[in-house]
Amino acid sequence: MTYFKNQVLNEEIEQQQQQQQQQQEQQTQTHQIFLKDYEINEKDLQIVSSLVIQLTKNNSEQALIQLNELKEEIDLIAPVVWYATGCVALLLREITTAYPLLSPPNLSQKRSEKVCHALGLFQLIASHKETHPLFLRSNIPLYLYPFLSSSSKSLPFTQLRINSLGVIASFVKTEEDSVVNFLLTTEIIPLCLHIMEICTEQEKIIATFIILKIILNENGLTYICDIYQRFLAVSSVIGNMVNYLLEEPSVKLLENIIRCYSRLADNSRAREALKQTLPQPLKDGTFNEQIRNHQNIQESLNSLLSELDL
Repeated sequence: MTYFKNQVLNEEIEQQQQQQQQQQEQQTQTHQIFLKDYEINEKDLQIVSSLVIQLTKNNSEQALIQLNELKEEIDLIAPVVWYATGCVALLLREITTAYPLLSPPNLSQKRSEKVCHALGLFQLIASHKETHPLFLRSNIPLYLYPFLSSSSKSLPFTQLRINSLGVIASFVKTEEDSVVNFLLTTEIIPLCLHIMEICTEQEKIIATFIILKIILNENGLTYICDIYQRFLAVSSVIGNMVNYLLEEPSVKLLENIIRCYSRLADNSRAREALKQTLPQPLKDGTFNEQIRNHQNIQESLNSLLSELDL
């Protein structure tokens, strides 16, 4: 009996040693990948690799938090996370296991915060030059849409929407054809319009920014303006936000709204429609006091009114 116990113990020790060796090989391989193409601080790489191993091995929430805290200081976090075996799958699991908590709404603050930490790393991956195209090909943005479609206004759900919007905003920031074309095949526009209508100021700002980035791309502008119903849906929601600003002033949201209208006016059909439908508060100086110290917004509004002959 003792012999068999020792044999089992030896096998467990050997298995642990093999796992440790595999992790060391993974870390070494990661080093080789990035040291080949980048000038990298070896200490930073060691720190990030160690945290990623803790995350993938133990699903360490503390490692997830630390990676998010370091993302402004260490540029290589996104590539290391992306290429580390099992890391992206683990982050996706954090997201998908929250789905059953969306309806009926039963998401705790603690669970929401952990999902938001995972979303923070995806935002980093979406914006990094090395991982941005890989993020596009992965279809990962689609995993965030259940969060964007939620309507609960409790803090855990608001945090999920804000962080999910942040990922999409980082993704579309480049205005690349490939990114915009991908998003146009999804439900991102109606999801953003939904958020712009019913959610908080911060959510409205980010959602409007996403719409703006889409229409700043020529394909995005054509998509919205070629079918009147699409243009009407977008312009109506933006118009409703102008009325919202009468009660809840926000210079940043106003700036995004004006920029959206200005870009829509670049399309001849949309320009003719806006001459009749541009909200009165943008034409009668209602917001002059709010933007008095924001010359760039004043100039954008004046340019829009001139373009529309108003």
